[in-house]
Amino acid sequence: MDPFQLIEEGRISRYFRSRKKLNKGSLISHITQRAAGRELLFVEDHDYLAMLSLMKELSKKYAVTIYAFCLMPNHMHLLLQPEYDNLSVFIRDLCGRYAKQFNKRYERKGHLFGGPFRQSIVNDDSYLLAASLYVHLNPVSAGLVNDPAKYRYSSLMLYTKDEAPRSFVKPDLILSLLSGKAKERKVQYKELVERGKTLEAGNVLEDEHVIVRFMASLKDHFPSFTRRRKTTATDMPPEEGAIDFENLRGSRKPESKKARKYLVEQLLARGYTRTQIAEQLNISRKTVFNILTFRECYFTHFVHSVKWVK
Repeated sequence: MDPFQLIEEGRISRYFRSRKKLNKGSLISHITQRAAGRELLFVEDHDYLAMLSLMKELSKKYAVTIYAFCLMPNHMHLLLQPEYDNLSVFIRDLCGRYAKQFNKRYERKGHLFGGPFRQSIVNDDSYLLAASLYVHLNPVSAGLVNDPAKYRYSSLMLYTKDEAPRSFVKPDLILSLLSGKAKERKVQYKELVERGKTLEAGNVLEDEHVIVRFMASLKDHFPSFTRRRKTTATDMPPEEGAIDFENLRGSRKPESKKARKYLVEQLLARGYTRTQIAEQLNISRKTVFNILTFRECYFTHFVHSVKWVK
């Protein structure tokens, strides 16, 4: 089944791609790109400013909205949304032009970036907010600063300062996920950043599940974090052939086991953790595990053929 169709239908909350990318316009993506080996992407202020200048120029050229960014010494994060089907072209031009400038400036040869960029599709409000916080807290996680507001090369100032300058970066969509007026939202975002500093964030370059776990920590510590969200498994309209789990409980028929597995996979695909599924369905985590490991599967579901961020 076409992943883009599943995303449009709201059946996928997150979709991770390390190789073949989804270039469809309107998709919001968390993009990460790192330097090759132990190289640096940015050596001094000039390099960071050169990348920012290219981001501004090319985001306009390719009609790409950038919601948040953080430029780290050896890697970078972008939260963005292209208007057209040109994500890979935008990233290739951005990284290619920057690498050419960098190599010329430092009289170096060879590849600057370590392979293809990584893409995580975002189709869930909570995940989008968590990804933005993760990006802005990256300098703290890396031990570069204690206060993320003091790190110059991220978009955090646009999210927290009342009189932030006009920029090619557009924070309004993510801030709109918080309640209140514009100034109140910035105060809330700043509070989330402060509280988020105490949480273990992990390294998304090494483990694509990091942001989901970071989001779960935010939910555990700050229940109001999920005050606003898009559709979830419980508030989506029933799909054709939807399964009523209540009528399946206690049944030992093979068909029902297959149906349980199908339903749990649906919930996983929509962003629920196994613990949340167990609580929602009033079953144990062990039962969830047993459901997922049921091998005589009548359904050939898309989750078996893609790499998920759980």
